[in-house]
Amino acid sequence: MSGAFITFEGGDGSGKTTQVAALVEHLNGVGLQAVASREPGGTELGRAIRELLLHGGEVSPKAEALLYAADRAHHIATVVRPALEDGIIVVADRYLDSSVAYQGVARQLGTEEVRDLSLWATDGLMPDATVLLDVSVSEGAARVGGTQDRIESEGRDFHEAVRQEYLAMAQAEPNRWIVVPAEGSIDAVAARVRDAVMPRIRELLIGEPESVQSASSGKDSQ
Repeated sequence: MSGAFITFEGGDGSGKTTQVAALVEHLNGVGLQAVASREPGGTELGRAIRELLLHGGEVSPKAEALLYAADRAHHIATVVRPALEDGIIVVADRYLDSSVAYQGVARQLGTEEVRDLSLWATDGLMPDATVLLDVSVSEGAARVGGTQDRIESEGRDFHEAVRQEYLAMAQAEPNRWIVVPAEGSIDAVAARVRDAVMPRIRELLIGEPESVQSASSGKDSQ
C-alpha cells in the first residue's frame, strides 16, 4: 500500500491544527497508519524558521516567501516523502497553497511565481487531497483572540484576500480540494471533515481496509 498526502488549508483561526490532529486520530483508530505534520515547523529546522517568521520581527515579503519555501523543501525531503514511501498517510497543517494565498496574493508577489518556487523546492510534490476549512475573517479573528503573531496581526483586508484566494483555488481544482465549513463546535467540524475526506482516502488506498468502509459509512455520518 502506498501512502497518501492530505493537506489542510484555511485562514488564521480556521481550526486547522485541531482538525489535523482529530483526523489523524480517527485514521489510526480505524487501522490505518497516519501522522500529522505542519508548515512551518514540522522539523527541527522548520521550528527555527517558524520562530523567525512569526515572532522574529520584520521580514520583507520576498524573504518571507523564501523562508517558507526553505522550510517546505526540508520538510518534504526529510519527513513527508519518507513517510509516503513507507505507506503512511501524512496529514499536513498547511502546504504550498498557503504560500500562494498569503505571499502570492496578500503580499502581492504573484501566484505563479510563488507556486513555482514551492514546486521547485519540493520536486513537484502535490497533495492527493486538500481540505479547506472555510470560516469568515471575523470569526477567525475572534478565535485567535488578543495574542497574535506577525501574520495573524495583519489587517482585515489581508486576511480577506487570503480567504478569497483559497476559495478561488478550490473552485479551480475541485478534484483536489474539499471545502468544509468550519463554523460550529470542534466535534461538528471534525464530523464534516471525516464525512468529506474518508471517501477520498478510500479512493487513494490500494486494498481498502474493511474498517475504513465501516467507519466512514457508520459513525462518521452520525
